[in-house]
Amino acid sequence: MVGVDRETEDVLDVVGPRLRALRRDRGITLADLAATTGVSESTLSRLESGQRRATLELLLPLARTYDVPLDDLVGAPRTGDPRIHLKPIRKHGMVFVPLSRRPGGTQAFKMIIPAQPKPLEPTPKTHEGFEWLYVLNGKLRLVVGERDLILPPGEAAEFDTSLPHWLGSADGGVVELLILFGLQGVRSHVRADPAKS
Repeated sequence: MVGVDRETEDVLDVVGPRLRALRRDRGITLADLAATTGVSESTLSRLESGQRRATLELLLPLARTYDVPLDDLVGAPRTGDPRIHLKPIRKHGMVFVPLSRRPGGTQAFKMIIPAQPKPLEPTPKTHEGFEWLYVLNGKLRLVVGERDLILPPGEAAEFDTSLPHWLGSADGGVVELLILFGLQGVRSHVRADPAKS
């Protein structure tokens, strides 16, 4: 398709199966849908099978019939909605939930290390950057360089990620933590009033 990027193509490719599933979930036949929308049965069938591309003229009557927003029919990304729709990222057996979307600068994540039946052997890695973490739940085992630490809930750590480092569960249970990650030289700045004696 000329002038259509790959992301748009991917969205259009799933419209047909989405429409078929919605029709079947509602228990509507193609004949009933054709009678309600004024779109021919053969056009609806080709649309659902992916043999015909979705157009606004075809989708609007379907959205009205199903009483759903047009965006839901095509799986379009939400816009204008103040809620944040977080999409977890699964990497190295852990789950990272992005809490910030700003490109560059410091990135914030909630990280979940799943329970492990057997303790994992640390496999330290390095990369450019600086990391600050805070343990919310569980016991974190943090290996940085030659140091091997156990951090319970409420403890924090900060380290240069160019040092070999590894994070895992200290006791095999689930660990939840907050992570701030920045490029080299971007560090967290902790400020607090001195304790009064």
